[in-house]
Amino acid sequence: MNDAGQTPSADGDPTQPIGDPVPPVDEPTQPVGAHRAAPSWVPPTHQQAGGPAPTSQWPAFPPPGTQSMPLGAAARPAPPRGRVSGWVWPLVAGLALVLGVAGGVVGSVAYEELSSEAGPGTVSDGLAGVDTVEAPPLAVDDGSIAAVAEELLPSTVQISADLDGQANGATGSGFVLDRQGHVVTNNHVVADAAGADGKIEVVDQDGERYDAEVVGRSPVYDLAVLYSKDAEGLTPAALGSSGALRVGEGVVAIGSPLGLSSTVTAGIVSALQRPVSTGDTASESSYINAVQTDAAINPGNSGGPLVNLRGQVVGVNSAIATTGGGGFGSESGNIGVGFAIPIEQVRITADQILRTGEARYPVIGAEVQTGQRDGSGAEIGKVGDGTPAEDSGLRAGDMIVAVEEDRVTDGIALIVAIRSHQPGETLEFTVIRDGDERKFTITLDSEVG
Repeated sequence: MNDAGQTPSADGDPTQPIGDPVPPVDEPTQPVGAHRAAPSWVPPTHQQAGGPAPTSQWPAFPPPGTQSMPLGAAARPAPPRGRVSGWVWPLVAGLALVLGVAGGVVGSVAYEELSSEAGPGTVSDGLAGVDTVEAPPLAVDDGSIAAVAEELLPSTVQISADLDGQANGATGSGFVLDRQGHVVTNNHVVADAAGADGKIEVVDQDGERYDAEVVGRSPVYDLAVLYSKDAEGLTPAALGSSGALRVGEGVVAIGSPLGLSSTVTAGIVSALQRPVSTGDTASESSYINAVQTDAAINPGNSGGPLVNLRGQVVGVNSAIATTGGGGFGSESGNIGVGFAIPIEQVRITADQILRTGEARYPVIGAEVQTGQRDGSGAEIGKVGDGTPAEDSGLRAGDMIVAVEEDRVTDGIALIVAIRSHQPGETLEFTVIRDGDERKFTITLDSEVG
């Protein structure tokens, strides 16, 4: 049984996140992310070449010049045009001191803003308080795979994290969210390190490594936001919209499959709004209304961007369908069916995490069976006391067949439909009870997760 919008279950789970830990033998799908990386897969650290020496920000004074004088004027030497009167210098020095103090105060405020009571890396205004990029970097006519790769590779990073006490035991991918040093990845890439206070590093395209910490994570949506103050200079990726995608449209996946950093694969959008579940365990499952793609995705791709041909991130690669075989240890590789979390959900969850250090998801307070997949709907198994489901009049045995007029075929589809909305929204549920169709209005509650 599974709570419709609360604790997920892996019954009948068709997909898995691309990563660790290794799923049970009878699990047909697997995570895309925390690939158990051998030390040889970890890219070496490179020292960036030094740039040009900094130049002075003070303007150069012009060279001394001469002034013409009217005929008959006293022969008084004129002061050079570039010379500043002696009384000006104390004023300039004082002004510089004031500006320096003010700059120090502003810097202190900015640092405190990213280290508030909500936790390190948080920002009180959420996404509105950081510098993200929205405009597509490429014109429609420039949308080649090579052009997309050139634009996005500097914004895509490898994530290296401790796993089961082993340094660099897990590798995944991520992308730079803003100019303040925030990076988006999958929760399952960093979950073990976050829970054990292990080390997490962000590795850029040049092999530079930056220590990072978790701002917040959501097992329900399989998302995490990292923060590294030293990574503020990395280029943020442009954020797009999955709602504008069409089936058959070209997309590019970028990441570090099997620890191979800066890997680019391409394919098409195979399907939209595909209800799938991902997760390593029943308690850590996530349910997403995914963008499906045939772009090659393998263990280690988790958290990396799925990008349209205008260079905008439209999803976060999170899971692959598998046949249960083991191409790499017990982890199956790409078979042409991958799933990405829509960027719209990424925006919502990242905004919540940046504001408070945690994410929330909507619930109705009813349990539903996720293993039933005959297309008849989602059967309610239990309704909690004092929950929105009980308040609306839902009962155990009710069959939910639609949410907001969108068809619901099974328990997973119901959970995904609910989690596609936000806490506080009021939705209409279509229910079959005793052979009769009824309508119920439910206002979504929320939980942290």
